Amino acid sequence: MGPVPILHTVFEEFSSENKMTEDKKPDESTVAGETDSVPETAAAEEGATLEQQLEAARAEAAENLDKFLRASAESENVRRRAQIDVENARKYGIERFATELLAVRDSLDLALQVDLQEAGEALKKMHEGIELTLRQLDTVFQRFSISPIDPAGEKFDPEKHQAMSMVETDELEPNHIVTVVQKGYLLHDRLLRPAMVIVAKAKTATEGENQA
Repeated sequence: MGPVPILHTVFEEFSSENKMTEDKKPDESTVAGETDSVPETAAAEEGATLEQQLEAARAEAAENLDKFLRASAESENVRRRAQIDVENARKYGIERFATELLAVRDSLDLALQVDLQEAGEALKKMHEGIELTLRQLDTVFQRFSISPIDPAGEKFDPEKHQAMSMVETDELEPNHIVTVVQKGYLLHDRLLRPAMVIVAKAKTATEGENQA
């Protein structure tokens, strides 16, 4: 065998090895595709994380808004209650004072019941002085919104009247007030003391009426 065939054989073997090496090389488009997919996956994961964080922030903001609205409503309720308490304190602050004055008013009322026909000049002057005192006291009552409850002839009201007894009578309908034993009083719209009263009731049938 001469030198030419030997060189031809070596050349073929070298070409075959180069072809095998080229076959083993990865496709450039495949490598490029795999390389590009890595940033896209990371970006998608980062976007999902940001979305979750945004939803969590929205939920927290909604919760904080609800807490704020509740606190604001409670604060408004406290303010209103305080305003009502202050108004009631101003409106009914003299309740104890007014209650103490009632006994004085009652005593003056009793003094006026003295029969002037059996009294002398001194008693007459005393009576005039009592009338003047009562008028002055009534002026004070009006100034402080204290009003009397004198319900003679009216229908009995358990919210303002206290029944001392009941009597049979034809003069008034049952459950109406025959006599006011002691006047009651109001402070604005609040009851200071109920009126002590005697209430009418229907007459029971007599034996003769029953037989008839």
